[in-house]
Amino acid sequence: MLQFISPTDIVIHILIYRLWPVWVSMAILMGVSYRYRKRLGLYGQLYDSGVGIAGIAILSFWFFTAVFSHYVSPFNPLEQIAVMRNALPGAIEPKSGYPFLLGGDKLARDVFSRVVDGSRIVLLIAPLATLVALTVGITLGLPAGYFGRKTDSFLSFLANLVLAFPVILLFYLLVSPEIVETGLPRATAGVFFAFPIILACMAFGTRYIGRPVLLAVQLLVVLAITYWLYSTFVFFNDPFGLIQVTPSTLNIFVAVVFASSPGVFRIVRGLVMDIKTRDYVAAAQTRGESPWYIMVWEVLPNARGPLIVDACLRIGYTTILLGTLGFFGLGMPPESPDWGTTIKDGSQLLRAFIHPALPPAIALMSFVLGLNLLADALREESLKD
Repeated sequence: MLQFISPTDIVIHILIYRLWPVWVSMAILMGVSYRYRKRLGLYGQLYDSGVGIAGIAILSFWFFTAVFSHYVSPFNPLEQIAVMRNALPGAIEPKSGYPFLLGGDKLARDVFSRVVDGSRIVLLIAPLATLVALTVGITLGLPAGYFGRKTDSFLSFLANLVLAFPVILLFYLLVSPEIVETGLPRATAGVFFAFPIILACMAFGTRYIGRPVLLAVQLLVVLAITYWLYSTFVFFNDPFGLIQVTPSTLNIFVAVVFASSPGVFRIVRGLVMDIKTRDYVAAAQTRGESPWYIMVWEVLPNARGPLIVDACLRIGYTTILLGTLGFFGLGMPPESPDWGTTIKDGSQLLRAFIHPALPPAIALMSFVLGLNLLADALREESLKD
C-alpha cells in the first residue's frame, strides 16, 4: 500500500527543494534588470509597469524551469513505475522513497516531471517558430509594401492562398505520415531558415558596405548560426549538443511557420505602406540610399512596436496551437511530455482522476497569460513613443 506526504510537504518540496534554482535565477535576473532598467531600453521600461513585471516574472519562471528541467524533475518523464499508476498527489514511490508530487498518470509516469520537461518543448518550438515566421513575413512584407504593384500583387496572392486554407486541415496535412515520408518538411525547413539569413545579410550588407572588416565579422557570425540551424533542425545533428530535435518536432515547427508567416506578412505590408510616406523616408531617398537600406534601416525600426506586440501574442497563439495539436494526437509522439499530449492523456480518465490533466492545463494557461501581460505592457510603452 502506498504511503503519502501531507499537502504542506508537497508545497514545500515543489517550492523549495525542486524549484530553488528557478527562484534564484529569477531574483538575479529581475533584480539586476530593475537596478539598471534605465539603460535597458524597451525591456527596462517594462519594469515601470506592474503588468510588465508580472509578465516578465511568469515568463522567466517557465524559462528557467525549462533551463533547469533536468534538476527540477525528480523522475524521468518517460519512466513507468507500475505501482504508481494513477497515484494521487504526494504518493511515495517505494523504490526511491521520493514522492510523486503531483501524482501519477494512467501509464504510471510522474505528472510533475512531465509538466516540467514539457516546458522545454514549448519554449523550444513556440518562440523559435514565431521568430522564423516573423523573419519570413518581414523579408517578404518589406518589398511588397515598399514597391507595390506586381511585387505586392504576387506576394499578397500567395499569402491569401495560405490564409484561405482551413488551419486545422492545413496542420493535419503537414504533420500526416504520408507528407512526412516525402521529406517535404525537411526541405521546407531549409527554405524557411534561408529567410533570416537573407534578412541578416541584407541588413549588414546595406549598413556596413563601407566597412569591410566589420562586415566580414558579422557575416561569419551569420554563417556560424546558419550552420547550427541547418545541422540541428534539418539534419538532426546539433554540433554543440544543446538541442535534440526529432522529426516530429520539425514537422510541428514547419507547420507553425507555414501557417503563421502570411499573417506576419500582411501586418508588415500594411505598416510599410503607411511608413514609406513619412518625411524621413523621403529624406533617405533624397540622400540616394538604396531601397533595401531604406526598408531595413528606416522603415523596419519604426514598425518595431506593433511587430514586437504581435510576436508576443503570436507565441501565445502558437503555444495554444501546440497544445491543441497534441490534444488531437497530431503533434508530438504519444509518449511526449508536451503539455497538449499530457492534457490529452489525463483527460481520458478525467471523471475518476483530475490530477493528471490539471497541472499541464494550468501550466499552459499561465504561460499564455504571461505572454498576454507582456504584450499589453509593450503596447502601452509603444503608445508612449
